[in-house]
Amino acid sequence: MKIKIISITAILLVVTLWGIKSLSQPNKPQQQHQVTEIEHNTYSVKPADIPAQLSFAGETVPVQFYDVRERLDRELLVNKFWHSSTFQLIKRANRYFPVIEEILKEEGVPEDFKYLAVAESGLQNVVSPSGASGFWQFLKGAARDFNLEVNSQVDERYHLEKATRAAAKYLKWNYEKFGTWTMSAAAYNYGRSNTLQQIARQNCHKYYDLLLPEETERYVFRLIALKLILSNPEKYGFILDENDLYAPIKTKKVQISGTVKNFAKFAEQHDISYRMLKEFNPWLRENYLRNPKNKTYIIRIPEKHFRHQYDHLSY
Repeated sequence: MKIKIISITAILLVVTLWGIKSLSQPNKPQQQHQVTEIEHNTYSVKPADIPAQLSFAGETVPVQFYDVRERLDRELLVNKFWHSSTFQLIKRANRYFPVIEEILKEEGVPEDFKYLAVAESGLQNVVSPSGASGFWQFLKGAARDFNLEVNSQVDERYHLEKATRAAAKYLKWNYEKFGTWTMSAAAYNYGRSNTLQQIARQNCHKYYDLLLPEETERYVFRLIALKLILSNPEKYGFILDENDLYAPIKTKKVQISGTVKNFAKFAEQHDISYRMLKEFNPWLRENYLRNPKNKTYIIRIPEKHFRHQYDHLSY
């Protein structure tokens, strides 16, 4: 009886082992395939490419110096891998760069300074903790120094064309004092008097050799990094087609020289909403305009059907 029990147990054990073996064999190719697929889809991260020769605003960037190269590398890495932010910058640039480029050209300022507006505000009408406002981040005093109107009803720091022209004049003023566009940019960030103090203290007038506060030390390098990425997005991993970019919106000009009691009604008369009136004229800070001096202002009104930019797309 014991012999039979042992024999049956042995047979069951053999059958069980054979079944396990036969079941496991078909899984091997599947496991191998999964490993191959995982290896094939492995996410790779590559460093940002730094050209061997580089210029900003027509001035050579000495990337052969280890410290210059590493400072630029930092800003390139920050902007290359901060995907959501950089994608938005590329999209907005398509809408606003044509306006900025034309004014910089008229004022005799290098086109590369369009990237200063990107660095300052991300091409948005933002307000800093210190109260600097608009695309070009003017403080009230500096804005008025360069003939921008700033009061409770009109704040031309938010007027793209006028603020760009003021920024261009500011940069030229700095350039006349410091002799290079890189130092002009540094002084735009750090302030003219602060920059002069550091030049005197260190007996040095070259941006790449000066010891400055961290924000200003990074400032010009950030402009250069933005230039590299926004001028050639695909090279740095940002793939967009034309429909991804924010298109410029055509507007017509309406001249006013007196009082406007209610801009909501004004907007309605021009077949747009109050919200859209403010979007295209953010420098209007109230829903009325007293205008005691009867100054002439230009209001921009978007052309008919302006909101239908994407009607051609199929969903």
